[in-house]
Amino acid sequence: MTAYLVGAGPGDPGLLTARAIELIASADVILHDRLIPHEALAGARPDAEVIDVGKVGGGEQVPQRETTRLLVEHARAGRAVVRLKGGDPFVFGRGGEEAQALRAAGCDYEVVPGVTAGVAAAGYAGIPVTQRGMASAVAFVTGHEDPGKPETAIDWAALAAFPGTLVFYMGVRQLPRIAEQLVAHGRDPAEPAAIVERGTLPDQRVLLTTLASLGEQDAHAPAVTVVGPVAALHDELAWLGRGPLADVGIAVTRARAQASGLAARLRALGARVIEAPAIRIEPLPVELGDPASYDLVVLTSPNGVEQLFRHVRDARALAGPAIAVIGPGTAAALRARGVEPDVVPERAVGEGLVEALRDRSYRRVLVARAQDARDVVPDALRDAGSTVDVVALYRTVPEPLGDEERAAALGADWATFTSASSARFFHAAAGTLDGPRLASIGPVTSAALRDLGHEPDLEASDHTPEGLVAALVAATGRD
Repeated sequence: MTAYLVGAGPGDPGLLTARAIELIASADVILHDRLIPHEALAGARPDAEVIDVGKVGGGEQVPQRETTRLLVEHARAGRAVVRLKGGDPFVFGRGGEEAQALRAAGCDYEVVPGVTAGVAAAGYAGIPVTQRGMASAVAFVTGHEDPGKPETAIDWAALAAFPGTLVFYMGVRQLPRIAEQLVAHGRDPAEPAAIVERGTLPDQRVLLTTLASLGEQDAHAPAVTVVGPVAALHDELAWLGRGPLADVGIAVTRARAQASGLAARLRALGARVIEAPAIRIEPLPVELGDPASYDLVVLTSPNGVEQLFRHVRDARALAGPAIAVIGPGTAAALRARGVEPDVVPERAVGEGLVEALRDRSYRRVLVARAQDARDVVPDALRDAGSTVDVVALYRTVPEPLGDEERAAALGADWATFTSASSARFFHAAAGTLDGPRLASIGPVTSAALRDLGHEPDLEASDHTPEGLVAALVAATGRD
């Protein structure tokens, strides 16, 4: 079996390569760094063994020798093991050492490059590391090495004379020493410099200064530092967080596997997204009959569509019966599978679907839905004379919140809720809904919030994630 040294990029999950996503989804074992995006790990198989081997500067450490031992052990056992590393495996990632260990152990391996932080964080700050007329070369330097130790491998005189941009990885505690050495060896103390903290992430922060003042900045890891004239372009070219939701903190509470689409839309509009999933979708073992034996199939959510297609071969299985859905989101999920629903009510609630079906007659009906869903639709169909089979394809279960997730979500400007269960489970996990303003996707979710003693601050008129985003933009008054 092959081991994979995979770069996950600097933090923004949108920078994962297609190959990285493919390997994460198929891995038996994932050994991951501390700063790997949650969304990347959410793509792992439910039965995959996911091991945190992260290192925290000044804090708890997983020794590199232990990481390498685990990597070789799992590869030798014939497992598909992914070593998921921040940035690029071969740029200050010790991927070369791990590749040497795998080769020495007789294990096959593949290297999957990732977007490196020195380029990406600078780019997200509006700083091109090369620029015509300003910098025709760039040097990447580790900031972890203590420049004062006798065995330093850094040639400070050569770096000071380097005719281009210097990018220092990590090492914010060494910035005073770095600035001192560069100036002492002839680098212009007035040269622009920029520290990019948490580059590519929603809470990215850029500290623009000069080389002489570099060590005076209140900088925090993780960060990269850019030294050179191009750093001054930040003021002109900065683009991150400049949309209609710029600097608005928005907590996304839907299931992690579904959150990425909503989170991506919000980030694209400048929002600082806090992912705090309160629920998880858990498929149920069911025996699903042939949908073609029914006159009507009712689907009540996009999750129901996804789970149904785990049981049917393809869209042709739904060619016979009429298809009714609750809401535009469920309709969109069906259309993505090549199926056009026959009945989409104007109101995206069970009562709306009952009204839409009132003048229609069906002998046998299949209602495919979540466990413990409301019985409004099946009860109304039975009252109308239909034989109704209700099949629970999945259930929603609580997802615990970590202390950091809880604090970040409750400290956001808005918390979004896309289902009644996300509202109930988030409230249970967080212990409160006090703090952020509350944004609901539709009337059923709003009713759940009211049951918890909180009036939603907004309810989307179009009961879809897109409608929820539009309502948030409208609420800012900056659309």
